[in-house]
Amino acid sequence: MGQASAAGEEPTDLPSGRADEPSDKDPARLPVRVVWSPELLGYDFGHGHPMTSERLELTIRLAEDLGLLDDPDLELVGAGPASDELLATVHEPAYVAAVHAAAERGTRDPARGLGTEDDPVFADMHEAAARVVQGTLEAALAVWEGSAVHAVNVTGGLHHAMPGAASGFCVYNDAGVAIRRLLAEGAERVAYVDVDAHHGDGVQAVFWDDPRVLTVSLHETGHMLFPGTGYPRETGSERAPGGAVNVALPSGTADAGWLRAFDAIVPAALRAFEPQVLVTQHGCDAHPQDPLASLRVSVDAQRLAAQRLHELAHELTTGRWVALGGGGYAVLDVVPRVWAHLIGIAAHRPVDPTTAVPERWRSMVRDRYGRPGAASMSDGASAAFTPWSAGYDPSDDVDRAIRATRAAVFPLLGLDPEHD
Repeated sequence: MGQASAAGEEPTDLPSGRADEPSDKDPARLPVRVVWSPELLGYDFGHGHPMTSERLELTIRLAEDLGLLDDPDLELVGAGPASDELLATVHEPAYVAAVHAAAERGTRDPARGLGTEDDPVFADMHEAAARVVQGTLEAALAVWEGSAVHAVNVTGGLHHAMPGAASGFCVYNDAGVAIRRLLAEGAERVAYVDVDAHHGDGVQAVFWDDPRVLTVSLHETGHMLFPGTGYPRETGSERAPGGAVNVALPSGTADAGWLRAFDAIVPAALRAFEPQVLVTQHGCDAHPQDPLASLRVSVDAQRLAAQRLHELAHELTTGRWVALGGGGYAVLDVVPRVWAHLIGIAAHRPVDPTTAVPERWRSMVRDRYGRPGAASMSDGASAAFTPWSAGYDPSDDVDRAIRATRAAVFPLLGLDPEHD
C-alpha cells in the first residue's frame, strides 16, 4: 500500500464462479450488486438515536447524483426479511423469539439487549433487521455463485449483534449469517475485515472456534471505546488458532498511523489465510467528525483502505468481495461520502477525490437540514503514510500497537512478525 496515491488502475482478473466450480459466464459482463430499496430504511431506532436511517438514504441519493447507479452493469436489489430458520444459523431461537416479541408487543428484554439505551425497541424491529440480513446473504450468494462480481450493502455491517443478544445498535448479525451460509455452500475459507472504529466483536464471537473463518478488526482500543474488547491477545480458540486478528489503536490515531497499521497487518494476514471470499465492513466512525469515537481518519484514508481491500479481493479471491456498511454517525458530512466512494470502487467507477459534491445533493441537504454539507468528495488529506517495511519505532504508540498484534498472531498464521 505504501505511499501509493488514491488513484490506480482497476484490476482485470474478475471472478469466474466458485473456486472449485468455474462459471461459464463471461466475468467481464458480471454485474455489481448494490443492495437497496426504500424498505431498508425501516432499520431506525427513532428520533435522536445515532443509528438513523437518514445516513443510508443520503448515501444512495449521493451515489445517484454522482451517476454511480446509472451503469447498466450495476443492479439495485432489495430484500425481503430473512426467515427465522436462517437467523437461527447464528442466533439462538429464544433470542429471535424475543426480537419478535419486542417488535410485535413492545416487550423489553434488557438481558438480551432489547429495550436498552443502545437498542431501544421499535415497531417492526424484527422485520427491519431481518431484511438487512437477507440483503447481505443474497449479496454473498450472488458473489459466491458467480452472478455478481462484487456486492455492496451499506445497510449491513451490524457487527456487534451476538448470538443471544442485541448490542451496540445491532439486532441481527448479517455478516455472521452470510458467512455461515457461504460455508454451508462449500466455501472453505472466508475472510472478514472490519475497519469500523469499534471492534467487530459479534462476528469474532460467532467464528471464534471456526478455522474456516479469519476475522480481522482494525479499531480504537477497547480501553477507551465500546465494546471494550479486541485486544491483540484475542487470537481465536484452540480449535482456530490465529482465526482472530485484532489491531487496537490508540485514541487519536490519524491517517498516517491508521494506514500504516492497515499496511502492517491486513495484506499479510489475508495472503497467509488465502480466502476464497472476502467480506469487509466499512464503518466510517473513525472520522474526526464522528461523535462516538476518537480516531482522526479522513474520508481520503478510508477511501484508500476500501480501494486496497478491493485490490486484495482481486488478488486473492478472484474478485469475490462483499462490502458492508456499519457504524458512522456524522450523518451529513462523512457517511454519504465514504460509502459513495465504496460503491464507486466496487462498481469499478471510482470517484476522483477532487470531485465536487453535486449541487443537486447539496441543495437537497440544505433544504432538509439547513446547511449544505461537504463541498468536495475529499477532505483534502494526502492519505500518505510510511509502510511498515520502512522500520519500527519503539517510541511510537501506534507502532507498539502494531507490533503487539504481529507478535501475538503472526506466528499462528505461519508468518514471521519481524519480517513478513
